[in-house]
Amino acid sequence: MRYHRHSAEQPEESHGIDLAPMLDFTMNLLIFFIIIAVFVKESGLVVSRPTGGPPPPKEKQSLAIQIDALGDVYIDGRIIDPRAVRANVERQHAVDSTAGVMVLADKKAPTGLLVQVVDEIHLGGVTNITFATAE
Repeated sequence: MRYHRHSAEQPEESHGIDLAPMLDFTMNLLIFFIIIAVFVKESGLVVSRPTGGPPPPKEKQSLAIQIDALGDVYIDGRIIDPRAVRANVERQHAVDSTAGVMVLADKKAPTGLLVQVVDEIHLGGVTNITFATAE
């Protein structure tokens, strides 16, 4: 029979995983992301709609385009498709090239629709745009 002696010279067996390197790596990643987050600049478009009050008086030459809270677009009291704004603006611009366009938007009107209407006005050749809000 063989007897095993325990002596101080034998290494102890490891009973677990050393977590120190993983914790160091995790802390380094955390510091890296915190530093990067400080220098990241978010880009966006800040839109400030004009505050209430009565709309400015309408000139005879300007074309009035209204946008209500439900997203309907009106020109001369009739509902039109937002894509038809360009044709109406081009027709008005052909009659009087100095005429502007007044956009009267409800406060609860969809902002995306307002931007689409303004884009159509620009495509129609008019850069003189007046904005007003309705409650």
